[in-house]
Amino acid sequence: MFVIEDELHAEEFGRYESRDEAMDALRVLAASPWDREPNMAPCSGWARCGRDYELVEYDASSVTQQELSRRTVLTVSAQGARWL
Repeated sequence: MFVIEDELHAEEFGRYESRDEAMDALRVLAASPWDREPNMAPCSGWARCGRDYELVEYDASSVTQQELSRRTVLTVSAQGARWL
């Protein structure tokens, strides 16, 4: 299972069965304006802030859903979207 998270703002943006599904969702986020939902950061300084989207992989076969990997893959800010 794959989850898109913005750990800095403690928000989850969806759970996906495959990496491809999660990457499709990230492409939508990358194409969305930085200053509109869902990219607009929830903090009071949102105009100077941005989003760091992480792709987190969990072992869905275990009861505890152990985290297998975590990687920042996309940042979105006033400077635009940047794939890492």
